[in-house]
Amino acid sequence: MFPSPQKENPVPPPTELLVLAGLPPTGVERTILRILAADPEAVVLHHDLRDVASGTVHRRVRGPGTDTWTDLHLTHGCVSCTLREDLLPQLRALAGTVRRVVLHLDPALEPEQVCWALRHVLVDGVVLTDLVDLRGVLTVVDARTWLDDAAGDGPVRDRGLAELPDDERTLAQVAVGQAEFADLIVRTGSAEAWELARLDAVLARLAPAAARIPLAELDAAVLDLDDLPAAARRGVPDDVHGPLLRGAPPLTPDCGVRLHVFSARRPFHPGRLHDAIDLLLDGVVRTRGRIWLATRPDDVLWVESAGGGLRVGHVGEWLAAQEADAWEHVPRERRALAALGWHPDFGDRAQDLVVLAHDLDADGIDVLDTALHGALLTDDELAGGPAAWRVLPDPFGWWHTDPCEPTADLSATTDHLPDHLPGHRAGETP
Repeated sequence: MFPSPQKENPVPPPTELLVLAGLPPTGVERTILRILAADPEAVVLHHDLRDVASGTVHRRVRGPGTDTWTDLHLTHGCVSCTLREDLLPQLRALAGTVRRVVLHLDPALEPEQVCWALRHVLVDGVVLTDLVDLRGVLTVVDARTWLDDAAGDGPVRDRGLAELPDDERTLAQVAVGQAEFADLIVRTGSAEAWELARLDAVLARLAPAAARIPLAELDAAVLDLDDLPAAARRGVPDDVHGPLLRGAPPLTPDCGVRLHVFSARRPFHPGRLHDAIDLLLDGVVRTRGRIWLATRPDDVLWVESAGGGLRVGHVGEWLAAQEADAWEHVPRERRALAALGWHPDFGDRAQDLVVLAHDLDADGIDVLDTALHGALLTDDELAGGPAAWRVLPDPFGWWHTDPCEPTADLSATTDHLPDHLPGHRAGETP
């Protein structure tokens, strides 16, 4: 008679983590209540940053039979301290003890930087994504106000959000960043049918891989996020050298909303590009892309706008400017793109911009496209060669914001790369 096989203790499934972002406080709270109704065993972890500048953060934990607030006094009042000293350790303690945690972000936070920390910052020698299953990001948008917020140019403080140290973001940057990084967009509030259609057209092009539903459709099945398309982000930050049309957004106009793709090989004249840059802001929700300037042919510059604010930051070097072994240290996708589009003179250098416009007609797009083409070097300038290009006036510096500050120091180093730009450098903490 053979002994009965010993049953192994089953390994419990990892704790699921859902990151929740959004600007509208009422809409976000209604969403949380609906999540808790759909999953009564879920735990909601929130850090209120309204007093972070004075070194105090208010932590709230909601779950089965509990709803507690705790005031935390941090040595250095900042988002990074909050992440390292309490938010990540709290998640570490919850991992493996509950089935689902909802990380409810302060409305001033963009989820991409938090997800970067979840994947890279060590807590007790491990990163959180080794302990939890990061299912994705849920962003709440208000049907009546989101597009106005995303197309505006007012600073974050005008909405009464937490005043983070050295925070120069606009409300549009927060609104766009939250929606763009979402895997599920939940619409709250009400609006006229035309406004809803226009909002949906913008979101379909801004976050094409995200599911979009009204709050009334949020239930237990949707919360599992099992039916997301293959292109869903699931908390993975962007690579600045990745596809700019991630998720295959619609390219045809809808409700006056349209995507415009600008591509060219020859370099930009810095002065003429600077003169044309306002056209990337008027009637535009989002601009993203990679460019190169004649004055700095080695450098990849990342252009990113939201509403009426735009920044340009240095994010590395073109492969054509590096040693041959650099190809071995970049993702295969970048190598393939560089090889397929290799130019005999420019290598992998290229101008690639995607503009999401909500208030530009076909004529406005033509004006924008003409201005960008006009900012490229002319044939005569191109013939002058790199030595002549390098002495052209360059108002951008290593780091640039628009609108410009007339007395701004434009000689800053890459250490001043704006935190919200994708493609974090090794060792960088959001």
